[in-house]
Amino acid sequence: HQGQRCFILGNGPSLAKMDLTPLEDEITFGLNRIYLLFDKIPFVPTYYVSVNELVLEQFASEIKELRMPKFINWNSRKHYRQNDLAANFLRLRLSLRDGFNTEIGGQFYSGGTVTYVTLQLAYIMGFSEVVLIGVDHSFVDKGIPNKAEVRNSMNDENHFHPDYFPKGSKWQLPDLRRSELAYTLAKQEFEKDGRKIVDATTDGKLTVFEKVKFEDLW
Repeated sequence: HQGQRCFILGNGPSLAKMDLTPLEDEITFGLNRIYLLFDKIPFVPTYYVSVNELVLEQFASEIKELRMPKFINWNSRKHYRQNDLAANFLRLRLSLRDGFNTEIGGQFYSGGTVTYVTLQLAYIMGFSEVVLIGVDHSFVDKGIPNKAEVRNSMNDENHFHPDYFPKGSKWQLPDLRRSELAYTLAKQEFEKDGRKIVDATTDGKLTVFEKVKFEDLW
């Protein structure tokens, strides 16, 4: 995808409020449970990425049915068919500090969010411009980041679909500060190579990237 543009679809509530029809002819990355939106949009993402082990374990039966190229955490491989030609397994690097992987055979840094892993993939694939949407970078629920908890409420207000993490499922509150530091690394790496990342999220709280209006991209 040398020199092309792509869109990364985050999973924030703002995604459900957008008209995503213009993305039908664009290259897109869908994350985690993006398929819950498939009945409302006229396309399926070009690529799928998920590295959160709780997501990959609890929703394996749904994710296995996706036919676009999938990038999945190697640690969760036992839940997936090894002969699934659409599945590509990524190794995550355990580190006290995040870096930015630029080689397809290298280990990926999580940055505390699947969006950061996807930015590394987009860089490796050669995209010159990456547009973020649905990366709200704010959560209604409060608590300890990275701690696995069982959801007690019926509706998930942190994501674009009320059943994203349904009652009784396990989830982790993300570490937003860690993600901000990682996003800053991504911004530096892209700009160092004459490329860019822009943020077209509606009312998003992330301040690392240049803000643009979604409707002005065409």
